[in-house]
Amino acid sequence: MPELAARLQLTGISKRYPGVLANDNVSLTVAPGEIHGLIGENGAGKSTLMKVVYGAARPDSGEMRWNGAVVQPSSPAQARKLGIGMVFQHFSLFDTLTVVENVALALPGKLDRAQLARDIEAMGRRYGLPVDPSQHVYSLSVGERQRVEIIRCLLQQPSLLIMDEPTSVLTPQAVEKLFGTLHQLSSEGVAILYISHKLEEVRTLCSRATVLRGGRVTGVCNPREESVASLSRLMIGAEPPRATGVAREAGADQLIIDHLSMEPQERTGKPLHDVSLVVRKSEIVGIAGVSGNGQNELLSAISGEDARAPARSIRIGDTAIGRLPVVARRALGLAFVPEERLGRGAVPALGLDLNTLLTHDTGLTRHGLISHAAITTLARSIIERFGVKAAGPAAPAKSLSGGNLQKFIVGREVVKSPQVFVVSQPTWGVDVGAAAQIRQEIVALRDAGSAVLVVSEELEELFEICDALYVIANGRLSQRIAVRDATIEQIGELMGGAPASGAGAEVQHAAA
Repeated sequence: MPELAARLQLTGISKRYPGVLANDNVSLTVAPGEIHGLIGENGAGKSTLMKVVYGAARPDSGEMRWNGAVVQPSSPAQARKLGIGMVFQHFSLFDTLTVVENVALALPGKLDRAQLARDIEAMGRRYGLPVDPSQHVYSLSVGERQRVEIIRCLLQQPSLLIMDEPTSVLTPQAVEKLFGTLHQLSSEGVAILYISHKLEEVRTLCSRATVLRGGRVTGVCNPREESVASLSRLMIGAEPPRATGVAREAGADQLIIDHLSMEPQERTGKPLHDVSLVVRKSEIVGIAGVSGNGQNELLSAISGEDARAPARSIRIGDTAIGRLPVVARRALGLAFVPEERLGRGAVPALGLDLNTLLTHDTGLTRHGLISHAAITTLARSIIERFGVKAAGPAAPAKSLSGGNLQKFIVGREVVKSPQVFVVSQPTWGVDVGAAAQIRQEIVALRDAGSAVLVVSEELEELFEICDALYVIANGRLSQRIAVRDATIEQIGELMGGAPASGAGAEVQHAAA
């Protein structure tokens, strides 16, 4: 492609961090109006490359051209001034500010806050991304924060739009609408750089794709001429397997939610209305839904972070746990993986070894003192079993890529062989290889007799591993739906707010 035709042209970009060559002589070109995919496994160097483009990191060598002119933005503000907008997978929002305040920080000039709030609401309606401009970011779910990122970026009217996993928590209908928007933007000359682990999305949306592996470009292709399998081979050198297990009859009721209604702890949270569900031994039950519809409140009630539920409204077997603290629930065999990896699932600055202490409390201390040998052994065993790419057991959690940290956090809970395993967004932002491994571990846990509850916006994931599904919308659960009887379109409609009824009959059966 001629140099002057490029909106963005990277040539020979290299970036090294201590012990890691993140980008190794990477070149990439995006033309005006082109939707260009960037794919690669976790740790392949995609995020580092985007930081270079967006002015958040300076390359050690190489050249960046913008509309033919050599540039090197020294900050995101300079990149935005050029016309580069970015939707981050790991959000760049200030928790203590409201949505409208976060959006205002990214826009130039003096702004009318009331008008900006109306613009945010209008943009949300236009693209199917509803958000309350007055809410504080700390009270938003992961999915709602992602909506804020997308809206904030679109309001900048960028000439190059970088999107990093933008559909992770959207319904199929919202994804379709977003794709329509992206096609419209590209027809108006906006260049789009689209980063996703959902290879079917890349095949559907992008006309070209650059593949990174180990920090280097391993190929440039037309994804529409490739299959998911061939793209997987370019990314990870193999085709990821589907999760497989041993078909067996579900056992006794293990996790029971019985007509649970609760007001949220946060003013902006979602109340739960008469929520009932059952998860049996040797069964995986999924909850589908757009983020912000009560998932966080339900998971907090199950995990014990919110212990205000009536005691017998949440049970493990016949043991009432609604008022028990987190530690007591863990002692009964409950394990939990939250959707937020850093700050909730792991302490960013602590090593992986010390992070094992967050949920393992047996055999790692003696007389109140930490056994460093024990936590090192445990962390190393998780790293080895789950193929976690890390500098070692003492590597800070924040030094791992998102997918590798997720494998460690899931592994930390799986190795306990829990009676009840609850996991939220198990493969959010995780590459196809790591996602396949995590799903296989979840299936293996079910086959070993655990009761597993999976909360996810990844419908294909739920259909692959679950035996039954519920859909949550506006704090209410649908009836229990056998996966064999469900369609993605049906679940997507329920996620979008189609009428849902309670599952009281399920609980009556469980109690019989």
